[in-house]
Amino acid sequence: MTDWGMADAVDGGGAAELLDHAPAGFVSFADDGTITCANATLSEMLGYGRGELEGTLIEGLMGVGARIFYQTHFFPLVRLQGRAEEIFLLLRHRDGSEVGVLANAVRRERGGAWANDCVLMQVRERRKFEDELLRARRDAEDARARAEAHAEELRQANEQLEEQALELELQHHQLQEAAAELEAQAEELQSVNNVLLDRTDELERQRAAAEEANRAKSSFLAVMSHELRTPLNAISGYVQLLEMGIHGPVTDAQLGALERIGRSQQHLLRLINDVLNLARIESGRVEYVLEDVHVPELLAAVTPMVEPQLAQKRLAFAVEVDDVIVRADREKVQQILINLLSNAIKFTPEGGRVSVASAAVASAAGAEDAGRVLLRVTDTGIGIPPEKQASVFEPFVQVDMSRTRRSEGTGLGLSISRDLARGMGGDLRVESQEGRGSTFTLLLQAV
Repeated sequence: MTDWGMADAVDGGGAAELLDHAPAGFVSFADDGTITCANATLSEMLGYGRGELEGTLIEGLMGVGARIFYQTHFFPLVRLQGRAEEIFLLLRHRDGSEVGVLANAVRRERGGAWANDCVLMQVRERRKFEDELLRARRDAEDARARAEAHAEELRQANEQLEEQALELELQHHQLQEAAAELEAQAEELQSVNNVLLDRTDELERQRAAAEEANRAKSSFLAVMSHELRTPLNAISGYVQLLEMGIHGPVTDAQLGALERIGRSQQHLLRLINDVLNLARIESGRVEYVLEDVHVPELLAAVTPMVEPQLAQKRLAFAVEVDDVIVRADREKVQQILINLLSNAIKFTPEGGRVSVASAAVASAAGAEDAGRVLLRVTDTGIGIPPEKQASVFEPFVQVDMSRTRRSEGTGLGLSISRDLARGMGGDLRVESQEGRGSTFTLLLQAV
């Protein structure tokens, strides 16, 4: 039986009837959230029959957002101050729709227990105006964010132009100094040309010193690369902590800045890794662990590493490799394939195609590649001009060396890949047509 409080006890149910016909909803609930009474107006407002709400929890009438607001603001306010006035809540209709109400609540002690009585006035126009205001505020914030982003882009572009102008001026001065130095060197070479034959031994010593210096350079690059990777990894860790909100809330603009920092850290780390790999190769410190490598399994391990890049550029990808086994260093072959696929993706426009295929050359074929397995990575990208195909495997060489090139990198990837392939007794070749794509062929010893 519904408990209508002290007024019900006085007039024998008259207050309950008046409350049921009141033009506003009424609900009373205990501190544990159990509804002890609800008038007919509230039940009808939320699509329930009379008596269905008694015994249920008040939070069951709210969506997720309103429930959180109730737990953190509304009920603590009523409990601490004994009342709350004109609090806007979103209740949930039985059909799942939202019903906006203004709540006025009073906390009283009845029958030795605390009761929380609430009057709920449904609002319609105010909700509409608040939604419009919220939408307008979001639009204004979005417009401001776009304007700030555009201003930042303009600032960065201006800085780049200023840097390029300074660099051009510096290069001009360097060219002048180099020209003067070349003239001086020409005069000096002319004066010592007659005694060069007597200095063969000295030149040999200088060559040995140069080789030692080159080894020292490689060792220095290896050490410095290691030293640089440690703080870069720390930067990555702290960026992730900030993005997770460990040190406090982060705004959308700050998240964007953290994302740019993370991308720059990853790019710099890749460059350092390329330099480290080159230094190891030049110093002869690369070790090869040759084993039987199952090519389909290797491609299955490599594919997930490049799938996000393929999806981002909406590139079609196909793998058609035979069930073959090669004698190679598994980690080195994987590194080569990832580099070749990354380059193919980088230089292929959106909507293009990248594929991997294999071909085995029989030992008895008598051909140059007899007894080898050929892994071909083919793309439909920009291709390589004929005059540059011979130099793409040289360190620090890229197809597009202009200031406006869109791809990033050191130009070490192909050089390192070919050195690794040759270190395993294989090779790396290229065939390309400018504007129509390229095919890089990795040759490995068949088992």
